[in-house]
Amino acid sequence: MANFPFKLSFPSFLSPSRSQSKPSHHNPAPYSLLPKMQAQEIQLQPSQVQTAPQNDQKEPINQPTPSSLMDTSNLLPPSRQTCTVPKPISTTKSSSNKLKLIPLIFLIYFEVAGGPYGAEESIQAVGPLYAIIGFFIFPFLWGVPESLVTAELATALPGNGGFVVWADRAFGPFFGSLMGTWKYLSCVINIGAYPPMCADYISRAYPPAAAGPGRSVAISITVVLLCLLNYTGLSVVGWGAVVLAVVTLAPFVLITVMAMRMLQPKRWMVQVEKKDWRQFLNILFWNLNYWDSASTMAGEVEQPEKTFPKGLAIAVVICSVSYFLPVMAGTGAIDSPPEAWVNGYFADVADMIGGNWLKYWIQAGAVLSSIGLYEAQLSSGAFQLLGMADLGLLPSVFAVRAPKFDTPWVGILLSCIITLTISFLPFEDIVATANILYSLGMLLEFATFLWLRMKYPDLKRPYRVPLGIPGLIVMCLFPSVLLGYVIAVASRRVFLLSAVLTVFGIAVHYSMRYCRSRGLLKFTDNEGLEDEQTEKERIVLGDEEEINGVV
Repeated sequence: MANFPFKLSFPSFLSPSRSQSKPSHHNPAPYSLLPKMQAQEIQLQPSQVQTAPQNDQKEPINQPTPSSLMDTSNLLPPSRQTCTVPKPISTTKSSSNKLKLIPLIFLIYFEVAGGPYGAEESIQAVGPLYAIIGFFIFPFLWGVPESLVTAELATALPGNGGFVVWADRAFGPFFGSLMGTWKYLSCVINIGAYPPMCADYISRAYPPAAAGPGRSVAISITVVLLCLLNYTGLSVVGWGAVVLAVVTLAPFVLITVMAMRMLQPKRWMVQVEKKDWRQFLNILFWNLNYWDSASTMAGEVEQPEKTFPKGLAIAVVICSVSYFLPVMAGTGAIDSPPEAWVNGYFADVADMIGGNWLKYWIQAGAVLSSIGLYEAQLSSGAFQLLGMADLGLLPSVFAVRAPKFDTPWVGILLSCIITLTISFLPFEDIVATANILYSLGMLLEFATFLWLRMKYPDLKRPYRVPLGIPGLIVMCLFPSVLLGYVIAVASRRVFLLSAVLTVFGIAVHYSMRYCRSRGLLKFTDNEGLEDEQTEKERIVLGDEEEINGVV
């Protein structure tokens, strides 16, 4: 998988004199997302530099002369290449809407976990001991490498769109678009499971919502209300995630504390006659993936070069502890056999340990957790579409923001329509398809990470994984093997559905190219290409920027 994009995208790395014969559809003008964030590197050849008329220039003291500006490019190492963040169509109008550290942590938490709901069947699959070990080790074997990749690339190329921007800058627009299709479809398919889950819990208080028209109404109302909440702004969603996390994690903290006096380690040694390792790994993967989803909102984060690494590191610990401790406490405090641990069994465990009040709290927490998961992932998908519009991969309408709340309302609306449709479909094979699409996207993301590190060694990285290329390859090896396994064990029907959706993604890319060439739709670069000849470019030498003239 890693070798395939290298071969097809090689022309994008030709020298400027050869690659400029075909104009790119990108707008390569760098921009600053933060007051002190420097623009990314752009290499200018002496023949490209033109000096402005003398009467238009105001030379500061010690400013280089035009001739010295032309010679400055010779100081750049041969390996330095163009690597920029796409110029945004629109940015958030107020710093009050920027995501700060605390809400970012819990948005990442709800992108990934949302609590230990759904972990019960891992105990049924392999027994309590292996489940405890799995939830202790897996977040670090899988979550840490993906978080490190996300932290480095989100701070080096901190534009909205996240992994789409990275793949586009590494391998070109085709793979950027394909990455966008894989990850976006995986996201909207994934969140399509949460409204029916909410309807299931609503049906316990209102039985007509269990089936028929009543269930359809319950699902529809849930989707509409959650989308309206998302429309009110990313800051609202982020702080809402903080409140939801406190409410949903609190009963599991109580279970863990109350269970301490009842723990008997021998209960952890109960064995399952026939261990289902395939189901076990799928459960771990399903509960602990999507670490990179918050990168699609990097343009909305306050000081991403500092905030993202901290947020990801803290979120990894919270996610690991939120699974590990309740599983350890629940299995060690009661004598229930492994086969009793079905989805929702934590509510029964809470009843046995603390009483009915704790059971009802767990059940209410499951609904609130579904809301948090839906909101976080809906935001990620909508801002991914906005980032793709910034890149020119989608029409500029996807970058239009709501006048008051600065949210990409077109992306939110599209995601909600797709989610509402999927919510009424059988979900077994579709969920497996979401896993395959996500796995394909992650394999491309690891390849992107390694390629950008090798091809652009001097790209400014406010956070840099402290490993050389051999160490990075080893770091990405286990996650890549796991992703390959998830793909390999899929059924033939899932393979077919994934292939159809991949072909659909390819068709979207080429149809967008056709619409752009014919002027059928408005794209970012339709208005940006005309301005490329007047935009000021920058060269980054170490930590210093110098205005290098007018292209």
